[in-house]
Amino acid sequence: MPALIISALALLFVLWLLGEPYLTERKRQRIRAQPFPAAWREILKRRVPYVRALPADLQLQLKRHIQVFVAEKTFIGCAGLEITDEMRVTIAAQACLLILNRPGDYYPNLRQILVYPGSFVVHQAHTDDSGVAHQGRQILSGESWSEGQVILSWQDTLAGAATPTDGQNVAIHEFAHQLDQETGPANGAPLLARRAHYARWSQVLGAEFDALRTRASPDEASLFSDYGATDPAEFFAVISEVFFEQPQRMAEEHPALYHELAQFYRLDPLSW
Repeated sequence: MPALIISALALLFVLWLLGEPYLTERKRQRIRAQPFPAAWREILKRRVPYVRALPADLQLQLKRHIQVFVAEKTFIGCAGLEITDEMRVTIAAQACLLILNRPGDYYPNLRQILVYPGSFVVHQAHTDDSGVAHQGRQILSGESWSEGQVILSWQDTLAGAATPTDGQNVAIHEFAHQLDQETGPANGAPLLARRAHYARWSQVLGAEFDALRTRASPDEASLFSDYGATDPAEFFAVISEVFFEQPQRMAEEHPALYHELAQFYRLDPLSW
């Protein structure tokens, strides 16, 4: 009898695992079928001018994604900040821009978005080559954790959204990290559509990363922020900002890199 009960419980567990994705998608369909709130539409007009550049079909897709994202993710105000719909919709719009046309799962590892009024301080520890431990403080406008959290400065998030052509957007940067972290620690190699794509991805991004790190001098002009030379993960996040905000320059100056990102994001901002 105990063995029979265990078998039955195991079967129920398997059925639950198989049925959960179906139930989740049904719930999302119901959310996407609801009218997009008029107040949210005004928020997009006022805070995220980038949306107006999107073709009509992508605008509709983005709005549906925003509805699901806001319903599923928890927003937490930090340092006394009170979370509002303006914050939820503004952040969600930029996060969902990265998953348009992609058969993803709304950042499946992400549970919480922590929002500070402005830049925040983090305490970091590192060990140098001689084995000596050091403690330090760093002022950040955003951070992405593989444990399921994105931390953003509301002030910097607003600034990034308000100027959609300067190639700098902290929300795009941190949510690109989240895509990178879907398979583990961020390393600049997010989950690609096909295994065969990794060789080309590695070749193109590796060459561009090396070029940014080894250019003649820090004063030499570059389309990409110096922060992108930190490591491959930061490079991927930085070029994602530029891909969405300065596609014309990227396509002209770095055509192979633009092609790789267009293939990954399944979008062509040049056509908007």
